[in-house]
Amino acid sequence: MRVHLIDGTYELFRQHFGQVARHGDAGPYDAAVGVAASTLQLVAAGATHVAVASDHVIESFRNDLWAGYKSSEGMDPVLLDQIPVMEQLLVACGFTTWAMVEWEADDALAAAAAVAAADRRVEQVLIVTPDKDLGQCVRGQRVVQFDRRKNEIVDEAAVEMKFGVGPASIADYLALVGDAADGYPGLPGWGAKSAATVLAKFGTIEDIPASSADWGLPGLRGAEKLARTLHDQMADALLFKVIATVALDVPVGTVDEWEWQGPTPALAPLAARLGAPDLAERAERVWLRASSARS
Repeated sequence: MRVHLIDGTYELFRQHFGQVARHGDAGPYDAAVGVAASTLQLVAAGATHVAVASDHVIESFRNDLWAGYKSSEGMDPVLLDQIPVMEQLLVACGFTTWAMVEWEADDALAAAAAVAAADRRVEQVLIVTPDKDLGQCVRGQRVVQFDRRKNEIVDEAAVEMKFGVGPASIADYLALVGDAADGYPGLPGWGAKSAATVLAKFGTIEDIPASSADWGLPGLRGAEKLARTLHDQMADALLFKVIATVALDVPVGTVDEWEWQGPTPALAPLAARLGAPDLAERAERVWLRASSARS
């Protein structure tokens, strides 16, 4: 079997801005309905074990670690208001849905990927998001990312090609270069090239020698300054690494619990209230085909 783990928050943004691009404006629930419809499309294409993680609230435990970490402040209210609607729709559609409050959607996806990878029946785990943070979960071609917008599979070789380091060093890489989208700055002077070059040799921040003379990287420009910055700001670097590292202790259940068993009776009235009655009809059609294929 293949397991599909979907970043619902990313999908909501993708649907919202896609609607704006196509129609000039998005209705109050268009993005939420779009996420449910696109998840049904995955099942129609053959997916059987599907789960969706969402940021029920944007804030998480990481906001307590770093004051500038991303928050809901300044977010479009149309998007914020649709998060719980999306979650209700997904649950009504019968999909396993993790609405994150203490943790983030990324943490649930990472925890679920670990659970699925440990299950010998699972042939491949697809983390359905292009989010670079989830690159740290990729393992060979068994645990991969799937960018639906580009229809692109990102395996371990692709992660290394893009970042210059393997999945095991992604959190260290992000800690050094920072992540503007998540709201932490990294270390001054450390850019993508320097971080990749140093981490490709030493693997982790903790294993980088204090003196650049011990790096053995004569072609690296500004190595002495980089080493001094890392030494002086090591506490920040290690904090950013904690922030960048996905948590694996989120309770997500078992692979068997994620098998789609069709829409629930709650879907039809909910879809009708949201102005999308055809969503329930579509879900029933997809379920009839899926159940027929399994029998």
